[in-house]
Amino acid sequence: MTRHAKNCSAGAVYTYHEKKKDTEASGYGTQNVRLNRDAVRDFDCCCLSLQPCRDPVVTPDGYLYEREAILAYILHQKKKIAWQRKAYEKQRAALREEQRQLQRAAAQDRARGFLEKEAAILSQPLNPFMPKAATLPNTGDEQPGPSAGPPGKDKDTILPSFWVPSLTPEAKATKLEKPSRIVTCPMSGKPLRMSDLTPVRFTRLDDSVDRVGLIPRGERYVCAVTRDGLSNATPCAVLRPSGAVVTLECVEKLIRKYMVDPVNGDTLTERDIIVLQRGGTGFAGSGVKLRVEMSRPVMQA
Repeated sequence: MTRHAKNCSAGAVYTYHEKKKDTEASGYGTQNVRLNRDAVRDFDCCCLSLQPCRDPVVTPDGYLYEREAILAYILHQKKKIAWQRKAYEKQRAALREEQRQLQRAAAQDRARGFLEKEAAILSQPLNPFMPKAATLPNTGDEQPGPSAGPPGKDKDTILPSFWVPSLTPEAKATKLEKPSRIVTCPMSGKPLRMSDLTPVRFTRLDDSVDRVGLIPRGERYVCAVTRDGLSNATPCAVLRPSGAVVTLECVEKLIRKYMVDPVNGDTLTERDIIVLQRGGTGFAGSGVKLRVEMSRPVMQA
């Protein structure tokens, strides 16, 4: 019998579609979802704001940011690091004070023990013919101490009830690790400084169109040398001296032969050619990982 529907209940085979639907409904197992074109960032959009850049800058690893967004991120990270270091120093000072108190209490215990031993030494010799009760003078006014309890009972059995504040357990503060002073890139996680940001200058497809008119267009910019259209399907690179965006094909065929920036004529090095990170095209051949996995707990018997 030919199946005409994905949810055919007359078949004897548990199909892949039915298994996938049951996995999504059960809440267990690993889900795989492939991102479509609408969920992919364009090559000229900021990695933080996900909007087309007005004043773009690029990191040495090729991640594009809006200058305002990345500077605000760096300042926020510096404030956060300063707050973390202040809390860390405060905790260290509290630990040092606690150690000093423990040492002071230990010294007092040693001194108290020494004085108690000294007071227990008798200046007169004991008379072996007299009982022990008559050896030490007893005024009759002494009362048992607060630690004295009924004979034959442990001290823990006469403690107050558990809801007394002195017996309530306390949660100790979490020990803070020493924070790092280095600001890292939000995408690559590598150290990032303001001096590492390189201004980027895109070459517009049509200079007469303003930025607002460029946003709805699928192809907005072209290579600064070959005038080829730039998109997520085209690998691009940024030349550090001029900030011009060119295709990698232009870099391999033209620029690497002479290692000269074709825009301003400066000499280039390998460090000056920054490969621009792109978001992919939605197709499997784009070379970008577009599959997202979410692992959930497995149902156990």
